[in-house]
Amino acid sequence: MADRPEHRLHLARARERLREAALEAERATGKHEETDEEATHSMAGRLLRGGAGFLLVGFGIALLPLPGPGWLVILLGLSMLPFAWARRTIRLIRRNVPGIPEDGRIPASTWVVMGLLVGAATVVTLLFGQQIGTWAGDTWESFWA
Repeated sequence: MADRPEHRLHLARARERLREAALEAERATGKHEETDEEATHSMAGRLLRGGAGFLLVGFGIALLPLPGPGWLVILLGLSMLPFAWARRTIRLIRRNVPGIPEDGRIPASTWVVMGLLVGAATVVTLLFGQQIGTWAGDTWESFWA
């Protein structure tokens, strides 16, 4: 490490070779970019999407023992990952988890029922929100009294 400037030059060259290799790989796969700027932008988007996908998969795994949408979060994270194994894993999960159609399509009747339930909950909240809050607060206080 005595030759710091030489070491820095070596690192700069290695970084440039790595950048060139990444740009070349980006141009060779998927959408063909015309310029280095387009390739860099595409590469940054892939890295960001992949990082977010892995974070969502990890968060979904943490949610599995808790009540909540753990499998849904895992599926969302896997769908963001640009890997063939992620698509195969999505198919496997859809096949094995009850209530998730294997083809990924949700029937129109399910959308209608969900929409009606959300609409009904919104109307009830707008009309009776204050009374529900008072009732819940009184019930909570009497529970601990």
